[in-house]
Amino acid sequence: MLKVGLIGFGFMGHMHMENYVRLQAEGVEVELVAICDLLIEELKHQKVEGNIATDSQITDLSKYRLYADIEEMLSSEQLDMVSITLPTYLHADLTCDLLGRGYHVLCEKPMALNSADGRRMIAAAEQSGKKLMIGQCLRFWPAYEYLKETVDSGRFGAATGGYFFRGGATPDGWFRIGEKSGGAMLDMHIHDTDAIHWIFGKPEKVLSMSRNVVPGSGYDIVSTNYSYADGKVINAQCDWTLQGDYGFSMVYRVNFEKGNIVFENNQVKVNPNDAPGFIAELSPDMGYYREIRYFVESVMNDTPITTAEPVSTLGSLEIIEAEILSADRRGEAVTLGSKNEPSPQV
Repeated sequence: MLKVGLIGFGFMGHMHMENYVRLQAEGVEVELVAICDLLIEELKHQKVEGNIATDSQITDLSKYRLYADIEEMLSSEQLDMVSITLPTYLHADLTCDLLGRGYHVLCEKPMALNSADGRRMIAAAEQSGKKLMIGQCLRFWPAYEYLKETVDSGRFGAATGGYFFRGGATPDGWFRIGEKSGGAMLDMHIHDTDAIHWIFGKPEKVLSMSRNVVPGSGYDIVSTNYSYADGKVINAQCDWTLQGDYGFSMVYRVNFEKGNIVFENNQVKVNPNDAPGFIAELSPDMGYYREIRYFVESVMNDTPITTAEPVSTLGSLEIIEAEILSADRRGEAVTLGSKNEPSPQV
């Protein structure tokens, strides 16, 4: 039985907990045994909400051992792996420490606040021989898996253009502190940047226009054009200042030589140029469940992480840094792999 500890018990912490519970109920040899958060006594009585509803609301935590101190949890429990769902600025140091102690680590996105920390995390995993994966969940989301398979198979020819959007209300707490969250660029927009990187490959250049609305939060609104050698037109936009009753939205539209695919309202509509359109039949499971199952099975079977290989998710972080630099320079094109270094301010 794979023993798991969870560090961080906000919205994503609850999401991880519920999916470990589901996996065990399905017969997977994994058990969440301990949960740690500095505010665990407060959080264990609270209902948490996020952009996407969890499958259930588990309120009885009596079966888990609860800790307010990481060291106490690690010294008291015999764990095989740890899920980290803490604020972004805490990811790198804790991940490196846990890997060095011999734990497998599933760390929530984004990987870290900067690529230098991301490289430290990869080096720690390589040195320890333990597995590390970053929870870039769109790589496991059925709607985005379908798009990648369509691109890879070439059944509609080459992609000619695409648009990705993600938006909602400004989150509270540490998210509003740019030095801790990286702002919308690193916390929300990185989902689509990572999907674009995963599906289409690393762009040659990026051109980003962004602005700050909430003081101190970093960039809150962003529109980035990704430049590729084959000339396809790819744009991704993010806005976490959509207040009021807007809710949350994630969509894409990708055009091909022989058709187009549109994802909106949780449906993927496929429109071939020469045939009637149809709704794709996809798994109802969210990417959170699929990514956690993938990592657990990789640990249990000692198989390599290929869908969200750390060096690949590091590449997405490097793209974001280039986008931030472009935004700092008011939309100037930034070449990936250049010697230009992004501004430390995000």
